[in-house]
Amino acid sequence: MRYSHDDEDECMAAQQGQWALILGASSGFGAAIARELARQGYHIAGVHLDRRATMGEVEAVLADIRAAGVEARFFNINAADEAKRAVVIAELTGLLRNRGESGRLRVLVHSLAFGALKPLVAAEGEMATAQHLTMTLEVMANSLVYWTQGVIHNGLMEEGGRIFALTSAGGHRVWREYGIVSAAKAALEAHIRQLAVELAPLGITANAIQAGVTDTPALRKVPSHDEMMAKSLANNPHGRLTTPRDVAAALAVLALPGTAWITGNVIRADGGEDLLG
Repeated sequence: MRYSHDDEDECMAAQQGQWALILGASSGFGAAIARELARQGYHIAGVHLDRRATMGEVEAVLADIRAAGVEARFFNINAADEAKRAVVIAELTGLLRNRGESGRLRVLVHSLAFGALKPLVAAEGEMATAQHLTMTLEVMANSLVYWTQGVIHNGLMEEGGRIFALTSAGGHRVWREYGIVSAAKAALEAHIRQLAVELAPLGITANAIQAGVTDTPALRKVPSHDEMMAKSLANNPHGRLTTPRDVAAALAVLALPGTAWITGNVIRADGGEDLLG
């Protein structure tokens, strides 16, 4: 998505000094969104779960955020852990409490991609268990509700706040081995609709962003990812796959002050891919 320098100037003026909390900030969509919002003047609070092997990617994201001239606070935790979530919310509350208007949390982004990729029914081999279904639903859908509750109950987000969740066409399409995640994406979209209605009196919007098939670390964990990418490349009217930057740019526009009447939607950022899929 492209927008003018006037739009960009408006965005930066409105967001300067405010904060964005990104769940899943170290790679893929979350990392691209962190970089884009930092460029727009947001301070970035990032939640991620990485081990030593991938900490270099985390450091690269942090370096880019700080190079944009804004603050960065990253927390290496399991975003679905209730106790760890409370610690992060408490730290952010303390950090922002004395910063006045410029210390508000204006954007919350849910970009968590950690779920089981198993068939629901299989004649042989491993298939979905109660643990697979529960864990995936908790991480990829219900955690949005828990983080939103923490943010609202602690007064971190006020009128003008924006909540976004990353979803996919898998929320309404069938892909092999994706059934458990598909159910979680459908639940995530349902949570967004409900949050949009419940938060409307507070002047806070909630929308899901449906990204096109994108070559990310999360996608490459799907056993049929090669087939998915080939089909999307063939179907996308732009003749290419979606990139994380495409999605980040779209989200930055939707965070502009003039978008308060856009809420409760699943908004496609896929170049038209899902129309022909």
